[in-house]
Amino acid sequence: MRSQTRKVAQAVILVAIGVALAPYTSFPIGIAKVNPTQHFVNVLGAVLLGPWWAVANAAIIGVIRNAMGVGTLLAFPGGMIGAFLAGYAYRYSRSIYLAGLGEVIGTGIIAALVSGWFVAPVFMHKTMAMTALIASFLGSTILGTVFGLAALKLLEQAGYAELAGESS
Repeated sequence: MRSQTRKVAQAVILVAIGVALAPYTSFPIGIAKVNPTQHFVNVLGAVLLGPWWAVANAAIIGVIRNAMGVGTLLAFPGGMIGAFLAGYAYRYSRSIYLAGLGEVIGTGIIAALVSGWFVAPVFMHKTMAMTALIASFLGSTILGTVFGLAALKLLEQAGYAELAGESS
């Protein structure tokens, strides 16, 4: 039970970070409002909590960002697919760098394709050049992932190996 309570507390903190920073780190590129903070939170959540917690965090942050007007429907595939791949990459490799790669591939490529081919035309009734969508998603996720990996390394250096998923 203690482990579950700790995970809930960590998830709440990560969602709070993602929501609090969103107005300052979200910016429009075409039909998207990219937010590197989402990918920072995704990498942390994937490593600290696991894939399903990271996906739930991304969904909650997406809902709140949209309610605040600093997100679009593209926040859902853009956040959730990368979080899922990052979490599973970490779960099976125990490498924070592979978690980061999962975030970049999941968001920068797969989520951009899902967004451009399905979400934007079907739900938003908008289109955007696929290369521009991929470039904007990649830029956002690479920046957020680098900060997420740096934060995990700082946690590790500070002696929080358990927080970085090294034990338990």
